[in-house]
Amino acid sequence: MEHNLVFGTLILVLVLFAWGSLRHDAVALIALFFLVIAGIIPPGNAFLGFGHPAVITVAAVLVIGKALEFSGLIDLLGKWVMKLGKGFMLQMISLCLMVAIASAFMNNVGALAIMMPVAINMARKSGYPPSHILMPIAFSSLLGGMTTLIGTPPNIIIATFRADETGNAFGMFDFSPVGISLSIAGIAFITLLGWRLIPKRAASNSESEIFDIEEYITEVKVGRNSKIKEMTVGTLKDKTKAGVQILGLVRDEKRIHAPGPEEIIKYNDVIIIETDTDELKTFLDDTKVKLVGDKKFRKDAEGSKNIRITEAVVMADSPIVGQTAAKLRMRSRYGVNLLAVARKEQKIRRRLDHVIFRTGDVLLLQGRDHILDEAISDIGCLPLAQRGLRLGYKRKIPVSLGIFIISIILVVAGLLPVQISFSIAALALVLSGILPIKQVYNSINWPVIVLLAAMIPVGEALETSGGASRIASLILGAGNNLPPWAILTVILVVTMFLSDIINNAATVVLMAPIAISVAHGLGHSPDPYLMGVAIGGSCAFLTPIGHQSNTLVMGPGGYKFTDYWRMGLPLEVIIVLIGIPAIMTFWPL
Repeated sequence: MEHNLVFGTLILVLVLFAWGSLRHDAVALIALFFLVIAGIIPPGNAFLGFGHPAVITVAAVLVIGKALEFSGLIDLLGKWVMKLGKGFMLQMISLCLMVAIASAFMNNVGALAIMMPVAINMARKSGYPPSHILMPIAFSSLLGGMTTLIGTPPNIIIATFRADETGNAFGMFDFSPVGISLSIAGIAFITLLGWRLIPKRAASNSESEIFDIEEYITEVKVGRNSKIKEMTVGTLKDKTKAGVQILGLVRDEKRIHAPGPEEIIKYNDVIIIETDTDELKTFLDDTKVKLVGDKKFRKDAEGSKNIRITEAVVMADSPIVGQTAAKLRMRSRYGVNLLAVARKEQKIRRRLDHVIFRTGDVLLLQGRDHILDEAISDIGCLPLAQRGLRLGYKRKIPVSLGIFIISIILVVAGLLPVQISFSIAALALVLSGILPIKQVYNSINWPVIVLLAAMIPVGEALETSGGASRIASLILGAGNNLPPWAILTVILVVTMFLSDIINNAATVVLMAPIAISVAHGLGHSPDPYLMGVAIGGSCAFLTPIGHQSNTLVMGPGGYKFTDYWRMGLPLEVIIVLIGIPAIMTFWPL
């Protein structure tokens, strides 16, 4: 009876994950608390997940990845890529390989975010739209992550399941034979054919604009010195050559939808317009109107003279998803002004401060230079602005690499478990001054940490209640006459499907006990089946919501939801066709 209750809880979890209205960490906590109240998970075990080696390792890896970023290593590699020849194919292959290699040793979303400006500039100089290169490097970050123990949270989780089952966890490079094989095949497909399957999205004519944001929705206010005061909407084009579309007017707190050409623009009117960043700047210069969100910061505030504007994309686990700027009080709480919002696939009809933020939205934010990056991190977004050189950090590249390599050697040699070695490395990187202390906690993706810590007891409940054995029996019964490789294929494909609609860490927590039970039922080693779950958990190629890397490129690349499967579906087929033989070769049944 207990396993039925666990099944019901997991079905609810999958529905809530797919629905997307609740954050993944909140859904995981709901499942955890329900099973605790139901008596399936002992109260004393409810929060043991926060001390689980997998959770500690994921947190340490995120800190190390941020430190490598701050050391200037990735910037140096990016500059090296920019020096390559002008051939688009050579540049794409080099960039995909570099992102994959970086993702093997640091957070793949971080590696992708750092290399995106480089990719955009390369595409523009070669005459290609950004959409042709952003999805390829996003997918490459996922492929690279599957090649090492620390490349992605699913691998770390699978290693701990193996340790619980056999007494020995997967090592640092145990994932490499299969992972590298799949990465080479995947990147070859992406760079030679896959990118051609992606629909061409219109690129900006301006090489100075880093990201292809075509439709910002923003608001401007007509002041005393505005050149369009007392003009009609129809004659507005006489004052500016900027390409803007007027969506509405706000006068005396009343909204005028789609004002006609004879409507007279008056003092204090707020005009809602749709335009891109370059056209917006031209419009402001020509008409002398002011951005509604461009409010002055206190003159006596530290750094108030160094005001910066940057673009940032809203991530899936951002705390502002489902919220509005007015409700969040972004200026008073975070110290930033919201200047504009861009969203693909759907027109924004609301006032700027009443726009409900969604995953993939691109925000134009203004703030003081010394707090803007931290504010963007606090609201769960990733900056999309061109990153300048970090002066003084180059000399720390050898130190950061030395600390990182020593930590890997300690793990490979078996002198320290991975969670201890990498935690020490993270601390050393902070004490050496490479990573500022205030960035330590900002670098950790706390929603993922909470998700993992909550789902680990839920996954254990699936096993202890007999649920995993029950599902394994059903799989074995349905595939009674199937060869072992076919059952391994089923596990891999099911894991792939789940990772496309829910968090990949949650996916492997649920699938690992099932894979182990299937292996026991067949009398096989659990290793190939666990490896199948690890690979499947890293293959979220069909949707923009399956992985943060996919979400990150959706807005800047101008992709639609359906664009991902065009390249993702054949890539997943290739993963299955090559992955199954590779797993069975390196991890015999």
